[in-house]
Order: sequence, then C-alpha cells, then structure tokens
Amino acid sequence: MTMPTAAPSDRSGVSERVPAEIARSWLLVSGRRADEFDEAHRSRADQIVLDIEDAVDPSLKAAARADVVTWLSGGGSGWVRINDRTTTFWSEDVDELKGLPGLRGVMLAKTVSAAHVTETFDRLGASTPVLALVESALGIEEAVSIARARGAVRLAFGSGDYRRDTGTSADEMAMAYPRSRLVVASRIGRLPGPIDGPTVSSSHPVLREQSAVSVALGMTGKLCLDRDQLPVINEVISPTQSDVTWARDFLADFEARGREVRDGSDLPRLGRAQKIDKLARAFGVEPV
Repeated sequence: MTMPTAAPSDRSGVSERVPAEIARSWLLVSGRRADEFDEAHRSRADQIVLDIEDAVDPSLKAAARADVVTWLSGGGSGWVRINDRTTTFWSEDVDELKGLPGLRGVMLAKTVSAAHVTETFDRLGASTPVLALVESALGIEEAVSIARARGAVRLAFGSGDYRRDTGTSADEMAMAYPRSRLVVASRIGRLPGPIDGPTVSSSHPVLREQSAVSVALGMTGKLCLDRDQLPVINEVISPTQSDVTWARDFLADFEARGREVRDGSDLPRLGRAQKIDKLARAFGVEPV
C-alpha cells in the first residue's frame, strides 16, 4: 500500500476552494494514486474527488480507502467517490470516512433512488453532503426524487456508464435527454445546476465545445480526469466578461432608482444579474 505523508507539506493557495454548490471543475483522482493527492489539491480544480469506486479494482479497494482516510486525516481536504449502495463496499466506505476532518462530502456512485442518498447521508452522521452520481436509465428516471432526497447537495451525470447501460451514442443530440432530465430535476429539487460527465478527449477544442454544450443545456459543472483540462472548464463555465458588465450595470441602475421594480421583466432580470454577479466574484471574473 502506498502511504501518503501524514502532514502534507504545501497546500498553500487552496485552503478556500470554490463552494461545492457553484463549483465548476471536479477533478477525479484515483484512490490508488496517493502520490498525486497533494498535487491535485494544489491544482486549479474547484473541487477534488478521490475515487475509490470505478478507479479501483475490487481487490485493492481496502488499500485505496486506507490511503484516502490517512490523507484526509492528516491535513488533506476533498470529496470521495464511494461505492454504490448495493455493494458490500458501501458500508465499509461510509463507516471509515465518517467524521474525518478533511471530508468535504461524498459522491455516491450509481445512485438510482432517493433512499440511497438519504441512507448514505444518515450513515455519515447527517451532516456530510451527498453528491448523487446518476449513471443509468433508472437513475435518470428517478432523478426528481433523488434531487429531493434529504442530504442531496447536487446531481452529477455518469455519462459513460449511462451510455453503456442504454446503448446511447456519445452524439450531442442523443445525450441531450439525460442531461436535460438532470437539469430539470435539479430545479425541481431546488439544487444548483448539475455536473456533467467528463470529456475523455485530450483535445482542448473538443473539451471547450463539449463544456459549452453542457452550459447551453443548463449544467453548471463538469467532471474532469486530467489537470490540464481545468483551465478550459473553469473558463467556459464561468460568466463571460460581457455578462458581468451587463449584470453590474443593471444592478447599479436598480440601486440608483431606489430598487423600484418597473415591470414584470425586472424581477427575472434582477435574479439573473444577482446570480452572475455572485459567480463573477467567486470566480474572479471582471467586467469588460
């Protein structure tokens, strides 16, 4: 078993990550690569996710979990993708992660019901948020109840497993339905926009195009497998400079006229402007 250092030496500049509710880039790191945990933590990822599910062979899960527990107990901080509720590994995952000082939340693999989310949340002490990873046809159809589950903080799309489950191609139109279902479910469940699946291509133009599709459909985050992808994802999912200029001009005018609502379009525009301004301040985007 590869053991990480008990007290990582340099995590400067990342003590305050972008809050999970608005995080754009979610960097997945194999739980068997403890030597990469610190580097991932220092990266430009809004959030990091140590993966002890898909990225780890069943025979190595105990060792990977132990490495993750050691790192989170010794100054590290991040999310953990745990095994799904129907496996024997789930119980061991939640019991060993419960109460760890560096655990920000868990990403629950292969979520297909609200009960999976709530049982995970309760087993972790009813204080650790659960990011529900939806990866199947059943999960997509149950997305509304999953989004409404106690403990759910956000939905994410396991696009690869969904394609394998349904036989769907990677075509943009073919994948629009499940993505839109997650967007609508998130809105009904009063959750932030969902997190899209990763882009496996190493081409930045392809990544940029696919990230833009995610944004167009209403998704507000993206899983990531490579640190080199982080700047592109963060840029595409952030408000544009022109958006920020419009939002701050609108808010300044709204204040100057005594916060008067003139017509029915003012309130939706106010909400949009406030959201853009909040995101811009969180991501450091300045107006034109």
